[in-house]
Amino acid sequence: MKNLALTLISLLVTTELCAKEYLVDSPKAYAEIASSLEAGDTVKLANGTWQDFEILFTGQGTKDQPITLMAETKGEVILSGQSNLRLAGQYLHASGLVFKQGYTPSNEVIAFRRNKTDLAYHSRISEMVIEDYSNPDKQESDYWVGMYGQYNRFDHNYLAGKTNKGVTMAVRLNSENSQQNHHQIDHNYFGPRQILGSNGGETLRIGTSHYSLTDSFTLVENNYFDQCNGEVEIISVKSGKNVLKNNVFFESRGTLTLRHGNGNIIENNAFFGNGVDHTGGIRVINKDQIVRNNYLQGLTGYRFGSGFTIMNGVPNSPINRYHQVENAQISNNSFINVDHIQLAAGSDAERSAVPISSSLTNNLIVNESKQPFSLFDDVSGVKFADNVSNQVAPPELEYGITQQAIELEQGDNGLLYPKGLNIGVDKKLTPIKKSQTGPSWYPKPATATAFDSGKKVAVNVAEDALFNAVKNAEDGDVLLLQDGRFDERKIITIDKTITIQAQTRGNAQITFERGTLFEIVDGGSLKIDGVVIDGVNSPDSSGNVMIRSKKWGMTQNYRLLVQNSVIQNLDVNHSFHFFESGKGAFADQISLLGNRFVNVTGDVLRLDKEHEDLGIYNAEYVTLNDNEFNQVQGALVKLYRGGTDESTFGPHFVMNNNTVKDLGLGKRNKAAASIFLHGVQVTNIDGNTLQDSAPIVIEHTVGEPISSLSNNELNQQPSIVELRVAGEHTALLDNNKIVQ
Repeated sequence: MKNLALTLISLLVTTELCAKEYLVDSPKAYAEIASSLEAGDTVKLANGTWQDFEILFTGQGTKDQPITLMAETKGEVILSGQSNLRLAGQYLHASGLVFKQGYTPSNEVIAFRRNKTDLAYHSRISEMVIEDYSNPDKQESDYWVGMYGQYNRFDHNYLAGKTNKGVTMAVRLNSENSQQNHHQIDHNYFGPRQILGSNGGETLRIGTSHYSLTDSFTLVENNYFDQCNGEVEIISVKSGKNVLKNNVFFESRGTLTLRHGNGNIIENNAFFGNGVDHTGGIRVINKDQIVRNNYLQGLTGYRFGSGFTIMNGVPNSPINRYHQVENAQISNNSFINVDHIQLAAGSDAERSAVPISSSLTNNLIVNESKQPFSLFDDVSGVKFADNVSNQVAPPELEYGITQQAIELEQGDNGLLYPKGLNIGVDKKLTPIKKSQTGPSWYPKPATATAFDSGKKVAVNVAEDALFNAVKNAEDGDVLLLQDGRFDERKIITIDKTITIQAQTRGNAQITFERGTLFEIVDGGSLKIDGVVIDGVNSPDSSGNVMIRSKKWGMTQNYRLLVQNSVIQNLDVNHSFHFFESGKGAFADQISLLGNRFVNVTGDVLRLDKEHEDLGIYNAEYVTLNDNEFNQVQGALVKLYRGGTDESTFGPHFVMNNNTVKDLGLGKRNKAAASIFLHGVQVTNIDGNTLQDSAPIVIEHTVGEPISSLSNNELNQQPSIVELRVAGEHTALLDNNKIVQ
């Protein structure tokens, strides 16, 4: 036995001595050694920027001696341009690289495969960064991470800033060797993902509908989802037997959706909405789902984006539709100020299969303002027992929800618990912190730069003064225009967050000699405050636009705020517009507040470039409050969202306390409307006066649009039609006056 032990020790030492370490400084040097890597070998990429480097990392490592690919110094190896990483083989480990300033030339930035048949097994990706590494064509779809094979791990990575179509990370089950995979996805930071404005913006997807009756056995734990706002599904589970636990969802619009597949477990997760619009929780579909010991607080979402949703299914559903909820077990969850808990949601002529053989037990439901339940169909197949709420439950649920006064107190873990009651989540639940996820050496991003957050810079009247001031400004700066007239002879590019403000309201005037004054491009957001802008010097041609986003190819969302300003004399020729969106451009917010518009031959806001009817649109929130519009030949706003997709929340349109006169009557206003809204999901028009103007036209399409028109004085009846469903329109009309 002694000799055998000495022999084993000798073999281990010999193996370790044979392991090689390489430091390579070029793709050529890497290629020279890549095919000869053996168990225990380590390859270090030299610090610096590697341009257009497609890494193929293959080999046969062992459990005790993996093959390692790493940065010479973590975070100091930058892969830019058209770079990516493929790994295939056994026991491979890659770490410490940063992908930025480019995009993948293939379908994935990191792929756990070489090709369709050569996959990765027992391999690991850790401490990687992919940031703002998006295809410049927003509608060109790709993944940032594609997991294939079996028994792979993806941990302590950082993924933030994806702007083009396609799920951020996908677990693929498209071959037998990638099914029942037992992958582990843990301790990752999934950072902000902007609103995509169409389907295809999930952050994590496990499986696809085609393979959804296949089990994946993927473990997703201890990850942080920070403002992941791409679309209604933050995580889309489309396979079976997955476990998602101990994850945090912070101010993320959308839900963890059990879209396809059976027998998944959702436990010990925390959802913090903080009252942010459309923040959601968990959506349940299919069979044998377990949802237990989750904490949900401050969630405002509704319908498919609610704090908690149990869906109706389609009888004998095809594999890609909605399977009936059966044997769902919902227990020991805490719903604190969750606005909407929806049961049998989506009930319609197609989705008529109500939930059956399911239970909802020992849950805490506390809401300061209202009871949160909405019932859309027969819910007798969901049995309620031992639940407690401070609100009176709907009559159909009273048998299983005890109503009583509840005093909340904060536990040591920062969560709220009912004083004197043992119900809801366990006090041992400790949500993971943002700092505990991602690479420790890479900073987490701040939110978008706020307007007025930088320094104040005085700008005096001089040739090209405003152009130069914007060019030299830093993100968040405020340019204070001194009294006088700024005659601009160049288009001013807005590529950062900038405020242009009159030092004295109304005493700074801007004229412009080009067909456009401001062009917003990637990275740009613009605020204008207290300025007079006059089109008197604009070229005598049709189709001028005072402000526009980049005409095509914009990938980053932007914001536009104009307040306390005067916009006048956009009339040198016909079709002179105030603002026009480019194709594919998307605004998080466009707000006009307290302005005066007079003498405009075109439209004020043109947000109707997406006519392919694919659910794509140009702005999420459009707000017009306290403005005066006079002598505008075109429409006040044209806002269009076509198609039947249900994966987005917007657009939202708010118009309050505006005065409108002589608007929309020009012969080139093809919409024949003062306001034209097609497919807008939320509309609130309140307290406005419209005189001598074209009618308001609202066309309801997909979803369950919410439209309210109240307390307005109009010169003719609004036109509101339902284009997708039969019957009367669903808009709420209250206290409007028609004055001829």
